[in-house]
Amino acid sequence: MRTAYRVEAVRAAERELMATLPEGALMQRAAAGLAVAAAGLLGRVYGSRVALLVGSGDNGGDALYAGARLARRGAGVVAVPVDPARVHQGGLAALRTAGGRTATGPDAHEVLGRADLVVDGITGIGGRGGLREAAVALLERVRGPVLAVDLPSGVDADTGEVAGEAVRAAATVTFGAYKPGLLIDPGRSRAGALRLVDIGLGPLLPAVPDAAALQHADLARLLPKPDGESDKYRRGVVGVAAGSATYPGAAVLAVSGALRGGAGAVRYAGHASEEVLARHPEVLVSKGSPRSAGRVQAWVVGSGLASGDEAERAVREVLEDRVPVLVDADGLRLLDPDEVRRRPCPTVLTPHAGEAAALLGTSRESVEAARLDSARRLAERFGAAVLLKGATTVVVGPDGGTARVNPTGSPWLATAGSGDVLSGLVGSLLAAGLDAVDAASAGAYLHGLAGRLAAAPPTAADVAEALPAAWHQVAPND
Repeated sequence: MRTAYRVEAVRAAERELMATLPEGALMQRAAAGLAVAAAGLLGRVYGSRVALLVGSGDNGGDALYAGARLARRGAGVVAVPVDPARVHQGGLAALRTAGGRTATGPDAHEVLGRADLVVDGITGIGGRGGLREAAVALLERVRGPVLAVDLPSGVDADTGEVAGEAVRAAATVTFGAYKPGLLIDPGRSRAGALRLVDIGLGPLLPAVPDAAALQHADLARLLPKPDGESDKYRRGVVGVAAGSATYPGAAVLAVSGALRGGAGAVRYAGHASEEVLARHPEVLVSKGSPRSAGRVQAWVVGSGLASGDEAERAVREVLEDRVPVLVDADGLRLLDPDEVRRRPCPTVLTPHAGEAAALLGTSRESVEAARLDSARRLAERFGAAVLLKGATTVVVGPDGGTARVNPTGSPWLATAGSGDVLSGLVGSLLAAGLDAVDAASAGAYLHGLAGRLAAAPPTAADVAEALPAAWHQVAPND
């Protein structure tokens, strides 16, 4: 699992560690890791041209000391200070001793345009807001790949927000711990390939991270596994109240996802029973309301319900059942926050940015710019787990604990009906016994992986068909 920590926690760990080390030792550890990563990107260090964009803080110092190491290996290293009057003096002296130099004005512009690699040491993890004009003017001269120091300058380390101009890196070397802004868009898309350099902070960081990204091994531990005494009811039954005469396909797709999520059986209630049975004859169907469908261990409601009295009744009946409930799409606009908060069982909401904006009374652009904050505000308002879909899918619980960031997403998943498949999948995992955050996180992970495995360009049905392959890739021995 990739765990990420806010700046405050990282800074506290750094201070505690530096108190036990010789002065400058921590910066040298970071510089050594940065130099190794830079060498890897260059391929051949001797004779290469490296430009260092350096600010006044410790990130600039990291870049300068790393540049000195590269210069000693035969690279032509030139430091381009954003503010020549404010440069890390120890790092600058080390670079000059190793044979490097500085450049300003037209010379700096030429250096940046010809560099095989540009190292971004403009601002550190404490930076806030977009880049200043002087830095932007220098970045406009860059033509080669950029390696960011700790995180791309201009990205908020705690949230991933980009408030103005920011560096777009080919790769980022981060020190001691991942930062949430490296895992969450729009920051994630600016960071490129991530590399973590261990500088000794691990034992000093909080036990509970601020954000985390699951990996295959984590997911394998979460996924339900039947045993010798399992039958279809012990494995869980998921109910799906979705679709309508106008949108029968939403029901078919939600059921498709539910059938591949680990539960033992799927009950369907709604107006698309004929379409569902034609595609999935193993489903237990009912043409009535959810209350008449029979007993379930979790419900999925909302996809393709459209509007009207029947849609309102379906959402109301599902929420009144004393089992976990996932609400998606049309169901989201029918929710009352107070009613959701009073539910004795977990509720999962799965909005995309536009739906989240409507629930929060803000704009879609505001949600997309601050995905983590938006998801947490929704979770607090409704007392529910929230899976905020998008370029980076974010899952947060109602307790405001560690946010789960899905690493498997693919742009190909931005296709009609894909969210319906995801809803059914997560609902099935709820019925199989996973808690709300685990079910949402595991569902997003498998869904994203299936999107990658499906032949491009995939339809939502293709994504559903690829779910067993995704499951097997994660847990091949189950």
